[in-house]
Amino acid sequence: MKLGKWALVASATVLAGCMLIDEPKSPMTFFITSVDSGKGADFGGLAGADALCQRLAEEAGAGGRRTWRAYLSTQATPDTPAVNARDRIGRGPWVNAKGVVIAASVAELHGTNNLNLQTALTDKGVTLNGRSDKPNMHDILTGSRADGTAFPPGDDRTCGNWTRSGTGSAMVGHHDRVGLRDDEASRSWNASHPSKACSIEALRSTGGDGRLYCFAAN
Repeated sequence: MKLGKWALVASATVLAGCMLIDEPKSPMTFFITSVDSGKGADFGGLAGADALCQRLAEEAGAGGRRTWRAYLSTQATPDTPAVNARDRIGRGPWVNAKGVVIAASVAELHGTNNLNLQTALTDKGVTLNGRSDKPNMHDILTGSRADGTAFPPGDDRTCGNWTRSGTGSAMVGHHDRVGLRDDEASRSWNASHPSKACSIEALRSTGGDGRLYCFAAN
């Protein structure tokens, strides 16, 4: 009986230790990627973009049992339905690497949120360059309309659903909420303008370098 009791205690201790190891070390549930895909807007589809978010989160101590997703939409094809970015990222709230709340819900994220140059930090906990810096890197890939939904089939707004690094185009947002003009599009974090094309050179020429928004979906 005593042996059985100690075996149960030991098993419980090991299980508790495993649960502690699996807990995220960082409260961060939102970030901008500190690196790009290496191939412009080609991430190998949504799965590849999600894998990049997951890897960077885990390296930053924000992985654990969290599932990370890239804020990206895809357009419908004859074989696959469209995917809305807003439907992939969970319910919130989301906080940056310093614990600052970006948005409390999906509705707030697509309404009056707290995402700007000071709060839209990378997985390293630092800001990206905004309009006042060179090189300018305020364009973030989204492929989405302002409400977080996908564009209809037709004009490419997702670089071939995130599989192209040459021709095509992708919708981007301004993480610093400013642009060349003081208008709604320039202030949009997720739907400012389409990129020139899908290569890293083309993305840089229109104000970015292939970065993503990443959200913890749970």
